[in-house]
Amino acid sequence: MMTEAKQEVNNEKKPEEKVVDDPRLQAISSAIRVVPNFPKPGIMFQDITTLLLQPKAFKDTIDLFVERYKDKNISVVAGIEARGFIFGPPIALEIGAKFVPLRKPRKLPGEVISEEYVLEYGTDCLEMHVGAVEPGETALVVDDLIATGGTLCAAIKLLERVGAQVLECACVIELPELKGRERLNGKSLYILVESH
Repeated sequence: MMTEAKQEVNNEKKPEEKVVDDPRLQAISSAIRVVPNFPKPGIMFQDITTLLLQPKAFKDTIDLFVERYKDKNISVVAGIEARGFIFGPPIALEIGAKFVPLRKPRKLPGEVISEEYVLEYGTDCLEMHVGAVEPGETALVVDDLIATGGTLCAAIKLLERVGAQVLECACVIELPELKGRERLNGKSLYILVESH
């Protein structure tokens, strides 16, 4: 079940701050399809491809992020492969920032830096081009969903290793029961909808 939850959460033990409901959130929430038992039994997959089929809901999603970040002096929007590549570039263009793809291993040509992270079974890795982000830049990390938080943590570490300041992580969907926000080491998390 999806619920509207446009919110900002900071893990520094501040109370959860809920922003006033926006009428666009219901359409966004309704446009996301939940697919049971995909990609394996027991998983309730949050499918944003149905959101992309509805231009108004898709635009509203981008607009909500742009409204939040347009005056924050963000110079880097880092999108996590693969669905962060859908939401990150239009946000970056609208706020006047560059888009930096964070990819799975062996997808980026040239010199990269890597950050491993733990999955439920095993590990994975994110890579970023050397020189894509300069020390002192302010970054926003974008993905479609936060579950356990491992991928977002790896993204934050990559950016901080090159001297960037990560302002916040932004996701369309949060699965709060998986407690991913607790792993973000004090970084703020901004989401549009929760799925329970």
